[in-house]
Amino acid sequence: MAEETEAQTGVNWKAVILGGLIAGLVFIVMEMVLVAVVGGGSPLGPPTMIGAIVLGPEVLPEQGTPPPFDMGVFLTGQIVHFVLSVVLAVIFVLIARRMALGTGALVGLGVVFGLLVYFVNFYGMTAVFPWFAMARNFITIASHLVFGAVLAWAYAAFR
Repeated sequence: MAEETEAQTGVNWKAVILGGLIAGLVFIVMEMVLVAVVGGGSPLGPPTMIGAIVLGPEVLPEQGTPPPFDMGVFLTGQIVHFVLSVVLAVIFVLIARRMALGTGALVGLGVVFGLLVYFVNFYGMTAVFPWFAMARNFITIASHLVFGAVLAWAYAAFR
């Protein structure tokens, strides 16, 4: 069945899903570590902000205070993050499959894709989720660039 679907669509869906999950894992770990180590913030900040997409801004702490650990908020943030990572992987592969690119060029396209996702999320989506505006910084840009590169590399490796 998987071979039929791949033959019909030209997309290896297993590679798409694994690529999205791996890139999402690298992204969230990088973001949490860099926010804590370089940014001086709480590593719970990124998952809390992501969880607030579904749970609402009331789960966010007051400005300047670190978010408390809340398993429900943390898990919601992770679920939302990984679902979005796979959705972004699908979008990336639907764009990339139209091009005949080697792995290096594909990774380059992934970096550009990561930058585009950053701008959409942190400049476009802030109209709906204004709390993301505070994360417009080099840590978030770097994490998105790495997300795109890892997504492309992982997809190429698994396809």
